[in-house]
Amino acid sequence: MINRIRDLRKAKGLTLADLAAACDPPTTAQTIGRLETGMRSLSLTWMNRIAAALGVDPASLMRADSADPARIVAELTATGPEALTNPRDAVLPSDLATDPDAPAPMVLTVTQSVGEYRPGDLIWLQPFDPDTTPAALARAMNRDCLVPRPGGRFAFGRLIDRRGTLVGLLPPGAGQKQVVVDNPAWIATAIMLVRPL
Repeated sequence: MINRIRDLRKAKGLTLADLAAACDPPTTAQTIGRLETGMRSLSLTWMNRIAAALGVDPASLMRADSADPARIVAELTATGPEALTNPRDAVLPSDLATDPDAPAPMVLTVTQSVGEYRPGDLIWLQPFDPDTTPAALARAMNRDCLVPRPGGRFAFGRLIDRRGTLVGLLPPGAGQKQVVVDNPAWIATAIMLVRPL
């Protein structure tokens, strides 16, 4: 089995030191580096500590030797594409869940152009309870969100207001008016856009 600690760490934009500090209890960047490269064996205890620090499921840290994953081979910079000296595995959106204890991500598919979204876009969303997760609500402000409405309908748009139980969304289409939803059971914040080209 090959571990994917480096791939997940880089996908989340963390350095070795960042990941080491996020572990509970904190460890050293050198230890994380040794675990990534296999110079130190990855025990179940280490898997759980690192997965918690990355906010992913421990099983996502491993992949079978026989699996042939998509690879990141270059980075596009202001001066053009630059080859990576060490290509790395691409990480699936489902592996980037922000909290392993959070509900499973949702996906909103776009069938017609609206605002900045195009047909075929997949908008990955992370749901949370606005009444019990005030930190998630603060992070969701001014971001695109999906909110349930009565009758099995939904509202989607930029979360611009929360007053008491009322949630205000500004839809992405031009000239649309604010939508207000009273006491939604959950709010799902857009965390990733997957766009086929």
